[in-house]
This record gives sequence, structure tokens and C-alpha cells, in this order.
Amino acid sequence: MIHEIANTIVTYIGDMGYLGIFLLMFLESTFFPFPSEIIMIPAGYLAYQGEMNLYLIILIGILGSVAGALLNYYLAMVFGRKFILKYGKYFFIKEETLQKLDTFFIKHGEISTFTGRLIPGIRQLISLPAGLARMHIAKFSFYTAIGAGIWVIVLVLLGYLVGSNETLISEYLRSATLIALVCVVLITVFYIVRNRRRKEILEN
Repeated sequence: MIHEIANTIVTYIGDMGYLGIFLLMFLESTFFPFPSEIIMIPAGYLAYQGEMNLYLIILIGILGSVAGALLNYYLAMVFGRKFILKYGKYFFIKEETLQKLDTFFIKHGEISTFTGRLIPGIRQLISLPAGLARMHIAKFSFYTAIGAGIWVIVLVLLGYLVGSNETLISEYLRSATLIALVCVVLITVFYIVRNRRRKEILEN
């Protein structure tokens, strides 16, 4: 059912060009369970065909992602946990899900808004604990843009280089996801080690 809804949205908004990309990526970054793969990979293919500009696609995809994440951030910050749990159930957000997000955010700190953008299942919702924790908006926007940017570039380049070959797209997408997860682990470890060294220097 979700796949059918997504295809319908792509059909109606996709004809709007760059604005359609922005709106779709905005949706993908909010509560709506909408896969960015079906937006950015076809957009990359359109760039390959010369129908759209590659750099504009990437920029607008990132802007849409950040805008959607900011909506989640402000909803969480303004209305709080009770609001999210009350209405989030309609978008498959359970108390257990929110607790896992809280734990992930607390464990990995502010950089989780960056690394979380590269992890399937967490990507769309990592902005919720950031909003609940009232993370500094400039830092939130920066980390979100970097994380979303990496993922958007990967998807757009897949569409640009592989085209409409679904088998190759599926194969390379799995590899890209695994590489992204490895990068998340390495970046998180580096961040934790660096912070510990800073604390040790300050304590001494």
C-alpha cells in the first residue's frame, strides 16, 4: 500500500520538476514513510539524459531533506513527546521507536543527526530526539545537511551512472548502504575518541 501511495505521489508531483523533487524530499524527511530512492535515482537518470541539471538536483534534494527534518525538529521541540506519541502512531512511530531514537541520540550525541541520516529506518526520524533535546538549530541544520547531502549524492550518481537498470541499481544500492553504515561507525568512533581527548586535556 505504501509503495502504491509513493508511486501516486511521484506521478502527480514528479511532473513539477525541481519543485517536485523538493516537495518529495521534504515528505521523505518527515513522518511519511517514503523512500528517497524512488525520487533521487530517477532524477539522476533525467540528469544523464540532459533533461535536468545534476548540481541543481543535488542542491534541491538536500534543501528538501533539511526542510523536512526541520519540520520534525520544531514539532518535537514545540509540542513535545506526548504529541509525537499521540499522533505518531498513524505514521508507525511507537513509544518503543521513539525510545530507541532517544537512546541513539544520547549515546552518539549531536553528531547522530549526521550519522543517523545514513542509517535506514533512522534517517527520517533522527530529528525528533534532536528537537526534544532542543539541540542548537544551526548545528542541527549543518549536520543534517551534511548527512542528507552524502545520501542524496549517492542516489543521484546511481541514477546518473547506472540509468534505469533496476538490477544494477539494487546491487549498487546495497553496497552503498553498507559503505555508508561502515562510515557511520568510523565517524562515530572518531567523534567519541576526539571528545574524550578534549575532556582529558581540559581536566588536566
